[in-house]
Amino acid sequence: MVEMFVARIALDVEQGNAMVVLADEPEERLLPIFIGIFEANAIATELRGVRPERPMTHDLLASIISELGCRMERVTITTLRENTFYALITLARDGEKLEIDARPSDSIALALRCDARIFVTDEVLEQAKFRPMPDDEIERFEELMSQVDLPVEGDEPPLPEEPEEPGE
Repeated sequence: MVEMFVARIALDVEQGNAMVVLADEPEERLLPIFIGIFEANAIATELRGVRPERPMTHDLLASIISELGCRMERVTITTLRENTFYALITLARDGEKLEIDARPSDSIALALRCDARIFVTDEVLEQAKFRPMPDDEIERFEELMSQVDLPVEGDEPPLPEEPEEPGE
């Protein structure tokens, strides 16, 4: 099992999907996972330290876990089946552990709020056919990803220009 962290949130403009990129500590192994735009926003919001006026879903769930006397220990991305990743959330309370099936995107958003560690099994990394990237490819990938930014909840998207009426 490999401990990883959120290295980047990116938007695939061609496909209109969001992606979270997990990396190991030396950033030699990267694991991109396509996720929903709302989950990407939840992850980006927490990474930026933005606090909404009212708790969002992942904030609420983190509060519930805490109020129930539990501690979120970890997220483990356990399986890759038919291009879909699966994850388990591990909670601890009074020496007991509880594992809950969850989507990786929700698990990651929650882990960031609960200061929990993120792990990926060796089998998933192998199935994802991870290959270490040469330094020049990593630099090119990072340059492309640095140009991508997802809006954070509360940011106002730019309004499209209104077309001129004929004859004006």
